[in-house]
Formats: sequence, structure tokens, C-alpha cells
Amino acid sequence: MTIETKREVYEDLVEELANAYIALDGEGIGEELTNEDKQAYLKDYDNALPDDLPVIPEAVGDILRSAHGQTNFLDVLDTARNGHTISKTLAWIIANQNTFARAWLLGVWRVEETGEIVKLEDEK
Repeated sequence: MTIETKREVYEDLVEELANAYIALDGEGIGEELTNEDKQAYLKDYDNALPDDLPVIPEAVGDILRSAHGQTNFLDVLDTARNGHTISKTLAWIIANQNTFARAWLLGVWRVEETGEIVKLEDEK
């Protein structure tokens, strides 16, 4: 899996096609995309991340990163709800359980403060 979204792969293809069209050679539209090129774009598209990645605060990402693989999702929610002290970060998890769950399941999310894409597999 890459850190490109499906939209970014699509935009690359559109740009490539636009460049091919602009590269008129007097008889056609310049170089055609080969079948190999097409297959490469399809593979990139298949491997790309979804456009609608969950967006979570950096501090929530830190909790997700440290808990993932060491505990299960329900334990994290239980700690957030029943912990001795409820921090702003744990309150965010409680209030945004669906977003947190998507980030947990996908293992990838966008950091709210920076827009950076974080993937759990990159950190192993």
C-alpha cells in the first residue's frame, strides 16, 4: 500500500493523458499509453488509500499507535470511558468512536493538525 489516495492516482492519470494530448505530433495525439502503462495505473489505483481517510488529532493517533497490537479496540474504548482521569484526548475518542474505529481498522489516518498520512505498518 502507498500513501497516495485514489484521487491522487486518478489525477496523475488525467495529467498524463492531458500531456499526451498536448504533445501533438501533427498526426495524432502524441504517444499513446501502452497496455503496460494502463496496467501500472490500475495497480497503483488498487493499492492507493481511500480518499476519505479518518482524520484524527495527533494525540489520539499516539494512543492508537501505542495500543494497536498490544490490546484490543474494546479495551481502548473501555479505558477511555472508565479510566481514572478523562483527558481531552480520551474525551475525543469517546465522542468520535466511529472515526477512531475506522482509523483502528484501516491502520491509517490523516493527522488533523498537519494533514500527514500515518500508517501503522510503516512503524513496524
